[in-house]
Amino acid sequence: MIKVIGVSKSFGPLEAVKEADLHVAPGEICGLVGPDGAGKTTLIRLICGLITPDKGEALVLGVPPEKLSDRKNLGYMPQRFSLYGDLTIMENINFFGSMYGLDRKTINERADEILEITNLIYFKNRLADNLSGGMKQKLALTCALVTRPRILILDEPTYGVDPESRKEFWRILYNLNQEGMTILVSTPYMDEAELCTKVAFISGGRIVQVDSPQNFKNNFPYTVAEIQGKLTDPFSIQRIAGIRDCYFFGDRYRLILDKDVNLTDLKFSLEGLGLNGQSLEVIKPSMDDIYVSLAENEVV
Repeated sequence: MIKVIGVSKSFGPLEAVKEADLHVAPGEICGLVGPDGAGKTTLIRLICGLITPDKGEALVLGVPPEKLSDRKNLGYMPQRFSLYGDLTIMENINFFGSMYGLDRKTINERADEILEITNLIYFKNRLADNLSGGMKQKLALTCALVTRPRILILDEPTYGVDPESRKEFWRILYNLNQEGMTILVSTPYMDEAELCTKVAFISGGRIVQVDSPQNFKNNFPYTVAEIQGKLTDPFSIQRIAGIRDCYFFGDRYRLILDKDVNLTDLKFSLEGLGLNGQSLEVIKPSMDDIYVSLAENEVV
């Protein structure tokens, strides 16, 4: 459905995307994950045909996006709310649908169907400026869906939205995917990356690694453990041999360990710092652990 082959894009001296390769197969939810400035938005705009690559090519349904015979097959939701605040929900949808040549009857039928799904059906006459952040994102999604696209591309659609609205938004995306829609979504949230069928990690304009969340976890090259306690000098933990990194959460330290670390020896070392060695527990890595590890490797 989407193929990115050796794509590069520069803005003056800044190389925003560097020889990126990505393949999104039919029916996938592909998450594009990376730190701010990694190149997520630039790559998405290249895929949508909003900007042209300096090198390589981006293909949507087998052709460059600007050569799509039917643009209605590609739905795009930008990072920032870009609809009209002085128009109502329904006026925005009518305006957007008319830009794609849809007649009023078709727009109204599809709008009612999508507004039911997004729980906006009772707010059709409310001005967009008077919507909450989550409702604005749902309106933007409704406009992107009114053409019934085969591919939906979303750029950080839940950024700054409250947790409950984020859950609702992802429930809608899952329902769309189950109906056969292919989705590419960039996100700064690792709990959302967990919900994708495939995750592409991008850093410094390069796509570093692509895999399923489960394979990322299975192939994580370190052991993850947690231990209870508090220290006056938290950095003393990192001086213990075999500990790659550590993070403090409440009354627990999360440790990233070399695979060959002897846990018995580690317990004694931690107890020497005043931590409860008996509480040392090996746990499964999370996407946050993987994200931090990949990001640090790229920085190094």
